[in-house]
Amino acid sequence: MDLVERTKVVNLDKEEISQSFKSLQNDICEALEACDGKEAFKEELWKREGGGGGRTRIMQNGGIIEKGGVNFSEVYGLLSNQMADVLQVSRGGSFYATGVSVIMHPISPLIPIIHMNVRYFETSSGERWFGGGIDLTPIYIDVLQAKRFHQKLKSLCDHHHPSYYPAFKKWADEYFYIKHRNEARGVGGIFFDRLGATHEISLKDRFCFVKEVGEAFSGIYTNLINENRNLLYGDLELTWQRIRRGRYVEFNLVYDRGTKFGLNSGGRIESIFMSLPPAVDWAYNYHPLPDSKEAETLSLLETKIDWLSL
Repeated sequence: MDLVERTKVVNLDKEEISQSFKSLQNDICEALEACDGKEAFKEELWKREGGGGGRTRIMQNGGIIEKGGVNFSEVYGLLSNQMADVLQVSRGGSFYATGVSVIMHPISPLIPIIHMNVRYFETSSGERWFGGGIDLTPIYIDVLQAKRFHQKLKSLCDHHHPSYYPAFKKWADEYFYIKHRNEARGVGGIFFDRLGATHEISLKDRFCFVKEVGEAFSGIYTNLINENRNLLYGDLELTWQRIRRGRYVEFNLVYDRGTKFGLNSGGRIESIFMSLPPAVDWAYNYHPLPDSKEAETLSLLETKIDWLSL
């Protein structure tokens, strides 16, 4: 690492990152409240016994959002052996982690579920990295909307590095996969983790990329809401929505790394589980009718679809 690279790393401190994430939480909440038009986020401040805390903001029973959360956390303390092993970092010392996590469950089954997360982690031994991503889980897949979603993410990634989109899209395909169902959670997006400094890319550059991912969220989702908010639906669509939400719950409880980190770090349970939808259904051995909209969506829940070429 040369002198310029070391200077860039030194100039990036956790207070700057934390303040940026707090501002991001504020901006996202303001944008979603304006789009929903009925409800505001309710805030709970919480403290972690081992160090740190956060701001949980929840919206329920809005005009558009049935249940949604925009969480900020900043936690630190002694690094337990269990946490070190889960994160695959050196044992001993202390850790610091901060981030924003967003999950939106709309009322309408024709508006997609969306998830976004940006985070930073460091240890006293010098390990430092960013992680995060954004992915879309439509109840009914609209191919054109999925394509535009990926085009936006590709443009964002290409602005920072040409390798980002293909690598992070593949990572999302592999990560947001429900193995026991043999199906993707949705249409994917981008997912990345352990983005530290390299000879080519500084930690400051990683931070700029992560900030842009977070800042892109509001525009992406409010556009999707406005495209779909007036579409009509009935009982069949609501039944399918509850079944698909059940798949979302399965992924979060079985595979999601953020859920596991929150539980292993002694995080606040209500904040960790705010990602779960308000109403779900597990119909036994459910199969949609052939050639139905539901069957079409199932056929598109694959992991290697090139959405940009459709």
